Amino acid sequence: MNRMDFNFKDHEREQAWAYLHDQLEHYYQDPKSVHAAPSLDLGKIQGYVGKYIFEDPVPVQEALDHVIRGMRQYTVHTPHPGYYGLYNPRPVFPGILADTITATFNPQLAAWSHAPFANEVENYLVHQFGLKFGLPPGKIDGVFTSGGAEANLTALLTAINHKYAGYGDTGLLGLEKQPVLYCSEESHHSVAKAAKNMGLGLRNVRPIPTNDNFEMQPGVLEATIEKDLAQGLDPFLVVATAGTTGTGVMDPLEGMAALAKKYGLWFHVDAAYGGAIILVEKYKHVLNGIELADSITFDAHKWMSNPMSTSLYITAHPGILSKTFGMATDYMPKEGAHMENLDPYSHSIQWSRRFIGLRLYLSLLVFGWKGYAEVITHQVRMGKRLKELLLENDWNIYNQTDLPVICFGKAEFKQDDRLALNVCSKVLASGKAWISVYRAGAVNGLRACITNYDTQNEDLEELVEVLNLSVNDL
Repeated sequence: MNRMDFNFKDHEREQAWAYLHDQLEHYYQDPKSVHAAPSLDLGKIQGYVGKYIFEDPVPVQEALDHVIRGMRQYTVHTPHPGYYGLYNPRPVFPGILADTITATFNPQLAAWSHAPFANEVENYLVHQFGLKFGLPPGKIDGVFTSGGAEANLTALLTAINHKYAGYGDTGLLGLEKQPVLYCSEESHHSVAKAAKNMGLGLRNVRPIPTNDNFEMQPGVLEATIEKDLAQGLDPFLVVATAGTTGTGVMDPLEGMAALAKKYGLWFHVDAAYGGAIILVEKYKHVLNGIELADSITFDAHKWMSNPMSTSLYITAHPGILSKTFGMATDYMPKEGAHMENLDPYSHSIQWSRRFIGLRLYLSLLVFGWKGYAEVITHQVRMGKRLKELLLENDWNIYNQTDLPVICFGKAEFKQDDRLALNVCSKVLASGKAWISVYRAGAVNGLRACITNYDTQNEDLEELVEVLNLSVNDL
C-alpha cells in the first residue's frame, strides 16, 4: 500500500464515482423501492456489519455494495414519502451536492484565515436569518452548530455568561445564588440535558405546565418565577418553544418575552422546527414575538430539508459568543489577525468545524426564499388534508397547530395505552409508512408529521388506509 493507492488512479476514481452515482441515483429517484422502516434484528445487523475484519482490502465496488445494501436494509428511510416522523425530511438535492463539495475540499473552519469563503458564507447566512426573524440589523451574531442540542446548550451558556460577569472564570461555584431556568414541559429534552451537562443540574430546570393545547402558561411561569425569587434563587433564562417536538405547538412568545423583560431574564426561542414558517407570509404571524428573543435555535435540516445536521444559533447580543467561548492560543493561525473578523474556534463550542453552512447556502442559491415558501406551504396543506382524512375516518385529533404535526387516535385509546403501540407496530411492519407514538396529555396516541416535500395526497390516503386496517386487525 502506498500513497497513490489512497488517491486511486484516475480511471479507478471515475469508475467509483460512476458506480456510486448509479446506486444513489436509483435510490433517490425511487425511495419507495424500500420499506419505510427496517426490521430490527440486532444479531443479524451486527453480523452484517462485522462481515469484514479489515485484514485484507476489498475491491471498492464490493465495499460500496456492502455499505449501500446495509443502508437500504437497516435504516428508517426518511426520504420515503410515507415517513411521517421526527422532523428528518428527504434532503434537497443541492444539499447533497454541497456535502460532496465540502468533503472534497475539506475546509477547516476553526481559523477564519484558513477558510475565509466558508466562514463568510456562514456569517452571511446567520445575518440573513437574523433579519428574517426580525432581530435588530446591527446586532445580529451567531454560529452554525452540529445540531439543535448544541444550539440550545450554546443558549444556556451565553445566557449564564450574560447574567454573571465572572462566570467564565469562577463557574457555578463562584455564584452567590443558585441560577434557575424555565421551559415548557413540552420543550425539547436537550434543554434539560444542557443544564445537566453544564453543571447546573436538572433540579434547577423548571418545567412549566401547559394548557389544554400544550402551550406554556405565562401565568404559571410568572408565579413560578416569583416563588423562586422568594426562596432566594436567581432566575436567569426562559426558553420558549416554537414548534414543539411532540405536538408542533407554538408557545406564547410575546407573553413570555414580556415576562423575560420584566424579570431581567434571557429570552431564548427554540425554533428548531417551526422557525422556517417565518418564510411564509400567510403564516409568519404565528412567530410574533420571536423578534424579541435574545437568542434563537434554528435547524435547517428540519423544515428546510437540508442534510443532517444543519443548525444555527442566532443572537441579538454581538460579543456574547466571544465572551462565552473566547480563548487565547499561541498555535492557531494568525494570518487574519489584522482584519476585523473573529476566528470561529473562539466563537463556538466546537473547535475544528465542518463547512455545514454550504448545504443551506447552495440550496438557497438554487431555490431562493420563494421556493422554500412554496414547499412549506405545500406541506402545511398536506397536514390539513391528513387531518381531514383522519376525521372522515372517525379518528380523533388531539392537538391544534398551523404546523403539519398531527396527534391522533381512536376513542378506545383512552381506555388502553397499548392500543396505540399495537397500531404503530402494525403500520411499521407494513413497510408503507413510519409514524410514532406520543402521549398527548392523558392519551397515548399516534403522531404523524409531514416532513417530506414529496408527500402527496395519494401517500396520505395510503397512510389512512393502513391505519384503518391496523385498527381493524387488533
